[in-house]
Amino acid sequence: MTLYPQLAASIEKAKTLPIPEERTEILQVLIDYVQEKIDKGQEINLNFICTHNSRRSQFSQIWGKVAAAYHGIEVNSFSGGVEVTAFNERAVSSIQRFGFKVSKEGKGNPKYFVFYSNDEDPIVAFSKVYDDPANAPARFAAVMTCSHADENCPFIPGAEARIPVRYEDPKAFDDTALEAEKYDERSLQIASEMLYVFSRIKK
Repeated sequence: MTLYPQLAASIEKAKTLPIPEERTEILQVLIDYVQEKIDKGQEINLNFICTHNSRRSQFSQIWGKVAAAYHGIEVNSFSGGVEVTAFNERAVSSIQRFGFKVSKEGKGNPKYFVFYSNDEDPIVAFSKVYDDPANAPARFAAVMTCSHADENCPFIPGAEARIPVRYEDPKAFDDTALEAEKYDERSLQIASEMLYVFSRIKK
């Protein structure tokens, strides 16, 4: 797999970010889940869940898939929410700044085709509920990326594991001078943590 050059440079930058000890402890639960699936020779399905499926869960789906591919691990990466909105255009702009190529289809809640390599199929990103037919119906890990969804969805049907990996919402900086910086900061944090997770997996 050959990544787009700008994206490859972004990944190298993400790999240099320090991850605090309290975050490595949180991420270890996800590492253990993936490792167990690898050891058993089972399919790995990760569903990143946030309330609106518009920012953090989309970043996580995209970076999770790319980080796994970067480390040569086959993962099915999904995302969902508890209500449908749209993949926020500010978040879309952020992934483009990191080197992803994006095409858009439809209006309202459009589908975005997120390309990271000419060798791989694009990631299809759009806002949906966590049990949308586009996602794995069962035998997946529900990775809870925001506190609201984590606290208000005590039960996720079909999930065989529930793993809280919460992130701060860049939405707080919408329409401010810090908007692009904060979206990129969150995206890069998620990239660094997903890369860390899959770097720890023994194949």
